[in-house]
Amino acid sequence: MNQELVTNSPLSDRVQTALATTLRGCDELIPQDEWTRKLVRSEATGVPLRIKLGLDPTAPDIHIGHTVVLNKMRQLQDLGHTVIFLIGDFTSLIGDPSGRNSTRPPLTPEQIKVNAETYYRQASLVLDPAKTEIRYNSEWCDPLGARGMIQLASRYTVARMMERNDFHDRFKAGQSISVHEFLYPLMQGYDSVALKSDLELGGTDQKFNLLMGRHLQQEYGQEPQCILTMPLLEGLDGIEKMSKSKNNYIGISEDANSMFAKVLSISDVLMWKWYTLLSFQSEADIAALKAEIEGGRNPKDAKVALAKEITARFHSAAAADAAEQDFINRSKGGVPDEIAEVSVSGAPLGIGALLKAAGLAPSGSEASRLIDGGGVRVDSSVVSDKALKLAAGTYVVQVGKRKFARVTLA
Repeated sequence: MNQELVTNSPLSDRVQTALATTLRGCDELIPQDEWTRKLVRSEATGVPLRIKLGLDPTAPDIHIGHTVVLNKMRQLQDLGHTVIFLIGDFTSLIGDPSGRNSTRPPLTPEQIKVNAETYYRQASLVLDPAKTEIRYNSEWCDPLGARGMIQLASRYTVARMMERNDFHDRFKAGQSISVHEFLYPLMQGYDSVALKSDLELGGTDQKFNLLMGRHLQQEYGQEPQCILTMPLLEGLDGIEKMSKSKNNYIGISEDANSMFAKVLSISDVLMWKWYTLLSFQSEADIAALKAEIEGGRNPKDAKVALAKEITARFHSAAAADAAEQDFINRSKGGVPDEIAEVSVSGAPLGIGALLKAAGLAPSGSEASRLIDGGGVRVDSSVVSDKALKLAAGTYVVQVGKRKFARVTLA
């Protein structure tokens, strides 16, 4: 196709829609003019573009922070393009050094297999499994062998590799960098060569690795991919990026009630970023809703709508409705319809020991802290006496806003 024509012709409505969808919420699209040309060519030829997302199965569970890039993949998938969900079973053996100040320990093949199966099952809650190409990078990395690896390594210089922030900082700080860590970005870049990728997605922390894909495709005589980086989602605290280690996350396999309540706990300010990155509502609809809130409508209405949308995506619309009702009941001091039934022996038993035995507090000291904070109720009454002993009987015990158990003490 004539390059001049592609660049200067007015963009069709379909291409403009695809470009707007790509740009929504993104941090960078590099280079935008090349991606526009790819979209125009795809429309003219009817050949879908190949869009790649690689994930190393380093942990068995996905939280909604991970779904920011998955959501973008789904949006582009719905426009008719080919989505490739790449599981880095080979690169996991190296360990991604991105953002690390020390060498990441590699996973065992057994860990990788278990995590990969869980990853894809959970990712399928966002992507359309029938239209998703699943690949494992061991397909082309294992056959490379020592000769192929040496040839691949010759395509990039140590000087360029040391421009990478984490390597540069570790070197200046006198921290060790293992030679095998240089192989990680090379192998991730080679994935793009093997898959003939047109666009690769990743978080902002993956920019170096994504650019490596462009470089290596040119080295191997291919048209280079464009790259799309997405922001890292702040967690429930609104400060740190969502992370299990920070305990500010929502796992996509969490129960509906917890998921709904956690979304409602975020700040009114953070809510709008979550709308942009997590909602499938149009930008026009989100802007209209924001205008209503600024005009005096209760921000909680918008937050409830977001909580229901996210909960319905990973559960069902009925489960989202039930979670909303459960939240209303709890906010009024009511008891959910379904709570855990626990049997404990040792009556009369101190309240701290009962909380620990019933699984409502991890330790006696944590139970004491919860009581001091006014976070423990027995049959709807706040417990203030840490020395309280309960006689044999059945009690509804509540810890915080979301933990309930019907405890039978014998």
